[in-house]
Amino acid sequence: MVTYVGHLSKILRQILVSYDTLSDIKNVALDIDGVKRELLRINGSIRAVLSNIPEAKIISSDFGPLRSKFRSYLDEYDFEGELEAMHSLYSDDTMRINNVRIKILEALDDRKMMRSTRELIEEL
Repeated sequence: MVTYVGHLSKILRQILVSYDTLSDIKNVALDIDGVKRELLRINGSIRAVLSNIPEAKIISSDFGPLRSKFRSYLDEYDFEGELEAMHSLYSDDTMRINNVRIKILEALDDRKMMRSTRELIEEL
């Protein structure tokens, strides 16, 4: 049987794998579909944490603030819509794709969200 802690740890690790994938792309012809795929994985995992893991089930003082950061991120940023709009117009423009990728990474680093995610995984 999977516990809430185990489930949370698995989801947080998936977020970090996608984040690291986006971070590791350097000066390579970027593919808009690859960026979109990783963004959808991150956003889907964040939504899973918010909807499936009650705060009361995780005994950690860091989980509540991280949930708050996740909620704020989803409320404040809509890169999915931006990438969808870019797809037909700028799918061959690597500079625009790279700029959006950088903005996504900056948004994920906002309020040290990814750092808090890594710290919570270590704590669990």
